[in-house]
Amino acid sequence: MHDVAFDVSCVVHVHTTYSDGTATVPELLAAAREAGAEAVLLTDHDSLAARRDGWEGTHDGVFLLVGTEVSPRVGHYLAFGVADEISHAGRSAREIADSVRAAGGIGFAAHPFSDGGHMLYPPVARRIVLPHGWPALEDGCDGIELWSVTTDAAEAWSTPAEAWRWLRDPEAAVAAGPPAHHLRRWDELSARRRLPALGGLDGHAPGVRVRGRVHSPLSHARTFGLLRTHLVCERPLSGDVDADRSTLLAALAAGAAWLVCPFVAPAHGARLWAERDDGTTIAMGGEARAGPTRLCARLPAPADIVLLRDGVPLRRVHGDTLDLDVELPGVYRIEARIDQRFWLLSNPIHLR
Repeated sequence: MHDVAFDVSCVVHVHTTYSDGTATVPELLAAAREAGAEAVLLTDHDSLAARRDGWEGTHDGVFLLVGTEVSPRVGHYLAFGVADEISHAGRSAREIADSVRAAGGIGFAAHPFSDGGHMLYPPVARRIVLPHGWPALEDGCDGIELWSVTTDAAEAWSTPAEAWRWLRDPEAAVAAGPPAHHLRRWDELSARRRLPALGGLDGHAPGVRVRGRVHSPLSHARTFGLLRTHLVCERPLSGDVDADRSTLLAALAAGAAWLVCPFVAPAHGARLWAERDDGTTIAMGGEARAGPTRLCARLPAPADIVLLRDGVPLRRVHGDTLDLDVELPGVYRIEARIDQRFWLLSNPIHLR
């Protein structure tokens, strides 16, 4: 089972000069290529201009999937697989999600648990990030951006010194893993319905352009190695734009995604699935009735693996293999760390 699949390491939720990003599309692609990413999921605000200008497709080994970040005043929504921009004027969050589905696309709530951020400037605290979580998580989204690296970081800073430490060494901060309260909320929501998760950067490369080059403390060259959405696809990317778009969209919809810190270790070959005695297989992101089931995980490197059921640790092992027979209903997922640094997080298998 675990060998009949193909890995695609994706940079997700980034912006270019087509909206409020500082980098151009060619600069974005160059940074992804240098970082070893195989695909970029572009999400300029309320714009698919990059697609109309012919950028969607493979460029020197990097596939660019052009989506859009639907950006009403309250909450944002990452839409993929739509041919036209999605209007949000006067629409609720649920109506926006419905519009994306009606257009044949799939949508993920961007930074869904955002509650804003304050920076302490004695003697007062000043708001530096406005709250922009998604208000319809129960049924008004197809999935969520569980970890939004730069947004989550900025909302956690309470002093300029904390911001400086993060900017000086983002890997050290990211190695602590996604915000714990995001994981708790996701586990609670997943207990009620499938809610595929991805990891994004919300990357704008904020800065200035001098003599044709972007100078930014959060350049794509720095951030593209922090977090990837690692898709396990049914077929490899082929170079055909339509086929490759469908391949990535199918994996996103299936929840066939790992959230990976590639600076800790590569994730190619990581697999999670479940088996039944009758030969039935349940893939990562899948859902089935509870009953005697063997959960199986295979990782490409030894790690400290934790299997969780409904957010509660069920089994801990060190190695590259985990097999466990279970029978109770639950939402089962794994986390793995190497040398105490967060490495990867699976989407769950749902036994109802």
